[in-house]
Amino acid sequence: MSDTENRPTNFIRQIIDADLASGKHESIQTRFPPEPNGYLHIGHAKSICLNFGLAQDYNGLCNLRFDDTNPEKEDINYVNSIQKDVKWLGFEWAGDIHYSSDYFDQLHGFAVELIEKGLAYVCFLNGEETREYRGTLNKPGKNSPYRDTTVEENLTHFAKMKNGDYPEGKCSLRAKIDMTSSFMCLRDPIIYRIKFAEHHQTGDKWCIYPMYDFTHCLSDAIEGITHSVCTLEFQDNRRLYDWVIDNVSIETKPHQYEFSRLNLEYTLMSKRKLLNLVEENLVNGWDDPRMPTISAFRRRGYTPASLREFSKRIGVTKMENTIEMGVLEACIREDLNDNAPRAMAVLDPIKLVIENYPQDQTEQLTVKNHPSDEEQGTRIVPFSRELYIEAEDFREEANKKYKRLVIDKAVRLRGAYVVTATRCDKDTDGKVTTVYCNYNSETLGKNPTDGTKPKGVIHWVSAADALDAEVRLYDRLFTVPNPAAEEDFHTVMNPESLIVIENAKVEPSLVDAKPEAAFQFERQGYFCLDNKDLREGKLVFNRTVGLRDTWAKIGK
Repeated sequence: MSDTENRPTNFIRQIIDADLASGKHESIQTRFPPEPNGYLHIGHAKSICLNFGLAQDYNGLCNLRFDDTNPEKEDINYVNSIQKDVKWLGFEWAGDIHYSSDYFDQLHGFAVELIEKGLAYVCFLNGEETREYRGTLNKPGKNSPYRDTTVEENLTHFAKMKNGDYPEGKCSLRAKIDMTSSFMCLRDPIIYRIKFAEHHQTGDKWCIYPMYDFTHCLSDAIEGITHSVCTLEFQDNRRLYDWVIDNVSIETKPHQYEFSRLNLEYTLMSKRKLLNLVEENLVNGWDDPRMPTISAFRRRGYTPASLREFSKRIGVTKMENTIEMGVLEACIREDLNDNAPRAMAVLDPIKLVIENYPQDQTEQLTVKNHPSDEEQGTRIVPFSRELYIEAEDFREEANKKYKRLVIDKAVRLRGAYVVTATRCDKDTDGKVTTVYCNYNSETLGKNPTDGTKPKGVIHWVSAADALDAEVRLYDRLFTVPNPAAEEDFHTVMNPESLIVIENAKVEPSLVDAKPEAAFQFERQGYFCLDNKDLREGKLVFNRTVGLRDTWAKIGK
């Protein structure tokens, strides 16, 4: 086992420790078993980190298995996307990828075994009748009129189902458990249904498909999974999980353990509601950086390390709770503060003309890529007579709290000289378009010798060398912490969740930026080059997160 001193403990790790100490298991085997019917979200990231992390820490194995029992909703594109997400998060699965469909022959055999034992029957109730017979939480169900059909008849009917002799919806195979059980999942659940649908792995070999609850537990057993970890909504289903395992001829007896699912503020986790956002074009697809999908976080500039750290910080418990968005944002800020190189970008540009600087001169200034990490090296930034600065970084008059450029006041240009503003031009609406200043040629890397101290530091880019960029300022998609609790989540969507700046100016070193590469834009926040909308002659940057938690102030 790897070093355990710095490993956080939780109830699942305590169970594993006890199982290994007692000799119940010599080694552990986990699995991450997504259904390939959608894109993974950050809740799945928590499960990925947990299952693969357990295997890593205990020198065990973790399978990637697709529980592909519903061909109508599944797609090979989802399969590929999920593989990419797992690898991007930094994990490798044991051996080949597994599919529950790999076991369809064995699962069919187990279903036949249940019929032969008198523990399963073919039921011809239609969907409405099945729901009526099932009862409610307050009312026990009643037996299907087909429940006592003979073993021979059931085997015949099941064979006809398999051979395509019955149409969809005509009948289903149900487990014979207890229609009066207080647990709805034990009221003779359906374990096979007819579907004339082509499967992305098995083609048209089958026209009957096992249900998820029947398949999942048996797939775990076939693969020798020792600790089957899932979220709390499957807690009641553990009874069905155990019933199936106990009533078929299989040696491995896996056990299911449940932990609380991830609920994150200002976010929806319901696949149905997320699909609604996509279908109504309220977001720009599943990888829109405002979505909670892993592909969206990747596009927004979140790093695998930040999501792994987030999963570690929130821990693993059985208690349902909602995690503050600030916890996630703190993880990415800390990562990028240490690892993201700095760059200068002006989002709302106005001209700054240095009147006493030579007109035809351009200096190549050497600037640190990181203020405290020498190993990140330096870059060359051109400096010339005409620059761009932020409109908000200049005022004609201001009080002492304003630490930027003011008429007759000195300020330092980041990595360059100290300048003093003298005057400005405005358009017909009174908006400042150009600021004029003088520079002190002796202040490159040092303060003026006359004792004048600049009030602050502002960023800039050379007007002649600046690159055009589109900058997308992403923010939280909803204005309330728990949009799922709203009667209509559409009413609490944040109208400022995306602000697009078309005419930003960035320093020329960013021409070589790679998609998803992170930068701290000086005094602006953390940004990355978009991995999708790559445009000829125009860079597109996405804001990952601001330099500080502005929502914390709003909350207060």
